[in-house]
Amino acid sequence: MYDSTIMWNSFWRSRDRFSLDQLRYLTDQLTKVQVVNEVNKDFVIEALRSIAELMTYGDQHDPSYFEYFMEKQVMGEFVRILKLSKTVSVPLQLLQTVSILVQNLRNEHAIYYLFSNEHINYLITYSFDFQNEELLSYYISFLRAISGKLNKNTVSLLVKIRGDEVVSFPLYVEAIRFAFHEENMVRTAVRAVTLNVYHVGDDSVNRYISSVPHKDYFSNLISFFRKQSIDLNKLVSHTLINPGPDSTSTIIAAIDEIEDNLYYVSDIVSAGIPDVGRLITDSILTVLIFPLLLPSLRIAIDNDIQSGVVTSLYLLCCILRIIKIKDLANTIAAALFYPSEAFTKSFGGFHPEGVLMQNDCSNSNLSLRDVLLAYVTKGDDIQVLGSLSVLATLLKTKELDESMLDGLGILPQRKQHKKLLLQALVGESSGEEELFSSKSSLTRDSTGSDIDVYHDKIKDRYGISCQSSVVGNSPHVNRFQVIDALVNLFCRSNISAVTLWEGGWLLRRLLPYSESEFNSHHLELLKQVSALIQVSYNNCAAALVEEVKGIWTDFLISVLCDEWRKCKRAMESSSPPKEPNCVLLLPHPHYKFSLEDDTPKGSSFAVGERMQELVKVFVLLHQLQLFTLGRALPEQPPIDPTGDLPTNRRAQTSGLDASGPKAGTEISLAVNAVPCRIAFKSGKEHHFCFRAISLGISGWLVLAEELPSQKSHGIVRVTAPLAGCDPRIDDKHSTWLHLRIRSSSLPFLDPAKSNDYGRIKTKSLVDGRWTLAFRDEQSCNSALAMIVEEINILSDEVHRRLKPLLNLETAIDLSSTDLCVTEDSSNRILPKSL
Repeated sequence: MYDSTIMWNSFWRSRDRFSLDQLRYLTDQLTKVQVVNEVNKDFVIEALRSIAELMTYGDQHDPSYFEYFMEKQVMGEFVRILKLSKTVSVPLQLLQTVSILVQNLRNEHAIYYLFSNEHINYLITYSFDFQNEELLSYYISFLRAISGKLNKNTVSLLVKIRGDEVVSFPLYVEAIRFAFHEENMVRTAVRAVTLNVYHVGDDSVNRYISSVPHKDYFSNLISFFRKQSIDLNKLVSHTLINPGPDSTSTIIAAIDEIEDNLYYVSDIVSAGIPDVGRLITDSILTVLIFPLLLPSLRIAIDNDIQSGVVTSLYLLCCILRIIKIKDLANTIAAALFYPSEAFTKSFGGFHPEGVLMQNDCSNSNLSLRDVLLAYVTKGDDIQVLGSLSVLATLLKTKELDESMLDGLGILPQRKQHKKLLLQALVGESSGEEELFSSKSSLTRDSTGSDIDVYHDKIKDRYGISCQSSVVGNSPHVNRFQVIDALVNLFCRSNISAVTLWEGGWLLRRLLPYSESEFNSHHLELLKQVSALIQVSYNNCAAALVEEVKGIWTDFLISVLCDEWRKCKRAMESSSPPKEPNCVLLLPHPHYKFSLEDDTPKGSSFAVGERMQELVKVFVLLHQLQLFTLGRALPEQPPIDPTGDLPTNRRAQTSGLDASGPKAGTEISLAVNAVPCRIAFKSGKEHHFCFRAISLGISGWLVLAEELPSQKSHGIVRVTAPLAGCDPRIDDKHSTWLHLRIRSSSLPFLDPAKSNDYGRIKTKSLVDGRWTLAFRDEQSCNSALAMIVEEINILSDEVHRRLKPLLNLETAIDLSSTDLCVTEDSSNRILPKSL
């Protein structure tokens, strides 16, 4: 054996580190190694590492380096060293060295040389000890580095061909062995390798990966996704019953992994390999859609089954939104015309043992489309949102045939009008008749026949058949079933604003947009929609008037303006307001208050959230009313401007400007200031003068310290909001006045006080309290009367400004003159005859 001491002494001998001589020396030393053990392993490792550096340097500066590398067949030496090695550390370094070579060599001829012999394939198929996690990591990185150099020329150097067919492709076969490894980093690297293979575009390689047994990878991939879906459902089910502080973050992590997997499948599809696209379509339908997701779309008394519904709705949205396969999208849509029993009798869903509720929604004769609409009209908040998300996702799926959308009753009115117009222009009589008829919609024959094609595919290819009564309806009937369900949704009082906004977005897509699209039937429809929504709108407006007297009256107008802009933007957007994953992140209606246990009863924070929720609903209903009555939406709600404020004696005598009192500023105490005492800390009492002041739609409680030199003036030391102070004289001490001190801002509008999903962090949910002690009962009553009077002045001003908004007829008149609608806007004006 070569003396390792001589090796090391020679290794460190003075020599240019990046010289060709150094490369010659290292290569020569490696050829002399006859065994690799604990004695010489450090030298071998350092030699391998240094050769990688030298070859990278030579690739950029001197081609003679690689000429020498080829001449001495250094890759063969690497393989020989691997065979001699008795330690783990040398294979680690060898894999890293070859990875560095492959990644950093830019010369195409150098890459061709590396791939042109069997050394790379030998390393790929070598029996490494993959129990060592670090070695596995280096190996997977090695495979990824090789795949990064694949193209139509280089791939031929790594496969074995018999005739015109690939019979061996070690890189691909060895990579997919680790496709479902427990480590996410390994799975991610394997996916990168496979995508690099799929996107080469070599026909013989494509036939190889889609042949037996390699095509099983795609069904195994969907089976792996099915397992993740079941795990997600278990997590959602557990969260519905036992929500905890980490529930949201845990579900988000699961969602991220689910969607990452679907995007990987989408990337595979984008490679454009026809056989692979069909394999994935068949696997998704037979492994996931038919046996698991569609059977789970049912209402049951069991919370576990409720979670199955929610998870299925979310997953359907994800699949349709992410995986762009026309045949897959249309097959899923066509399956929605089948009754649920077509799938439940053959498959079980997430919970095959569950007991169905005996109500309208569980009727086995209902098509799955009807089940979705039943959820909209009768389901809880999450089920409604999930169903709306599915309908909105279908509507936005470009791969879906328009005839399928029309059969479902969700073809956007504008698309429908354009299609009929095109038919009329090319002389198709049915198109011309439908365009100008009172029931403008595609015919049953043109729509139903397209759907029947997919039903035949489902029967012939997947063995599922069932007569669908929905397909027998005209698209006109199906369309108005959807509109009727949405209008009924707006009449429900137990649905969140988030969900109602989703319904509002969908309704906007289904109703006519421009004057050219209207006929007498449309006008009658819009009148009916408006009349039905009017009832809910009136109830909401009455509740909003009550908020004028509420805890957050000073913020009511600003919240209204803010939500108006958000709602307008959401309704006019080309995409729904919420991502489908929102359905898994909303608190379940039965448990939504469990996360608020830390919020004190009657807390102003909870009241503020309810106020915002009410405003969101009011704004949506108001904008829908304007839309159905043919009015454009103004950029701002019709609220009276500030104008000339009515005379407020206290505000005038205080000497304050429009910005209000600030700590450290001077204030007049000549009129209405009442001396008091207050202790912010136990045993430390302060003497102040108290004043209550309103100015416009703002108001303050002020504690000021008298100026020694000028008793009629003082310095503001402490301020608090006037609104929501809830003044109350103590039952036992008639000179004590209790005041609630709420936050000076709405916490859910402050990102620092809310999490990513707008829920207030519980640690900040605390109202303050002041107890003011006055020198006598008369002073205490005087302070109370002053507070009540200023609150009334504040509320009256807020109400005055809101009157134009609360009066719908006035709001309609204002909106008709507020905007000039441009041609490319989503707002359109209805005929003046309306």
